Amino acid sequence: MLLDFFDGLRKAGLPVSIKELLTLLETLEKHVAFASINDFYYLSRTCMVKDESNYDKFDRAFALYFEELESLDDFLEALIPEDWLRSEFEKSLSEEEKAKIESLGGLEKLIEEFKKRLKEQQGKHEGGNKWIGTQGTSPFGNDGYNPEGVRVGGEGKQKKALKVWEKREYANLDDSVELGTRNIKVALRRLRKFTRVGSEDELDLDDTIRCTAKNAGLLDIKMVPEKRNAVKVLIFFDAGGSMDPYVKVCEELFSAARTEFKHLEYFYFHNMLYDYVWKDNFRRFQEKTDTYDVFHKYASDYKVIFIGDASMSPYEIESAGGSVEYYNKESGASWMERLTDIYDKVVWLNPVREDYWEHTPTIQRVRELVEGRMFPLTLGGLDEGMTLLTK
Repeated sequence: MLLDFFDGLRKAGLPVSIKELLTLLETLEKHVAFASINDFYYLSRTCMVKDESNYDKFDRAFALYFEELESLDDFLEALIPEDWLRSEFEKSLSEEEKAKIESLGGLEKLIEEFKKRLKEQQGKHEGGNKWIGTQGTSPFGNDGYNPEGVRVGGEGKQKKALKVWEKREYANLDDSVELGTRNIKVALRRLRKFTRVGSEDELDLDDTIRCTAKNAGLLDIKMVPEKRNAVKVLIFFDAGGSMDPYVKVCEELFSAARTEFKHLEYFYFHNMLYDYVWKDNFRRFQEKTDTYDVFHKYASDYKVIFIGDASMSPYEIESAGGSVEYYNKESGASWMERLTDIYDKVVWLNPVREDYWEHTPTIQRVRELVEGRMFPLTLGGLDEGMTLLTK
């Protein structure tokens, strides 16, 4: 049974090995998960998946495997012993619900009838009042109405089933889904380099044990400075205009970055980098920061991240005076070339779908200016960008 499940995971592209399968088998032998599809899902995912970015692949493979089981009746007998099923039903029912079940002749009658109809039914059924299916009044199935029902698969619409079979609400986590603050944090963690600096205020357990043993058991406590992420990050956010639809994802990225990096500095720009940037969009004409000052203040060991759609007029990149807001004395391309000369680690994250890039000449031009290091602002693109910055 689990060999087919294992094979399905590999076909779905998950990097699973025999070691993970043996671990899963060992945990099942110890009854870590028993008679519960939900428990088996979490247990198998824990054993088989080592990277959160593969959760979606696992969910798809898991669903496909259980959809392809030849008989739900065989699965019930293998996974859910009848005595356990009966006791679990009884524990979860209220007195009122138990009274309602008597309309079908009692709980044992309900379970027996459920199994009987599974064996008799030959295919999918919709509507009606007998077969296990959808949109009818049978006590078994989903999307129909019966006050004493057992839901089998799918999403119930009436919310009246006494028991629910195979209710799955697992959120996808894929490299093409919309970003959320939690997902961004997971990707940003690739950009970490821990060092111990400052006062010694954290217990060094290993060294304490080692020194205590050498000291004939007399406690010898050793302390070390706290581990901190020493990576320095400089982020430039494109603000306004065509970036307005992406405000939410930029806010999520900003929120995640501020919690992940101690050494983080940020600035705003519009469309293209010119001779000044700013930190407050409401006061951007009054409180400007000279771009040269940024270059002088933040050393070349900073990792630089641009977030922008790179969608603009070509003049804004190539020409002096091309800015739509003021007269820039030098072109945006000149400023980007200066920046990439100073900082070795630069990436550009673009919220525009990657398959649209080839239709926008300015995206292609900006991509050239950052030496091809432009990535889509998805979980996968963010992961690729952070990996590049660590090399």
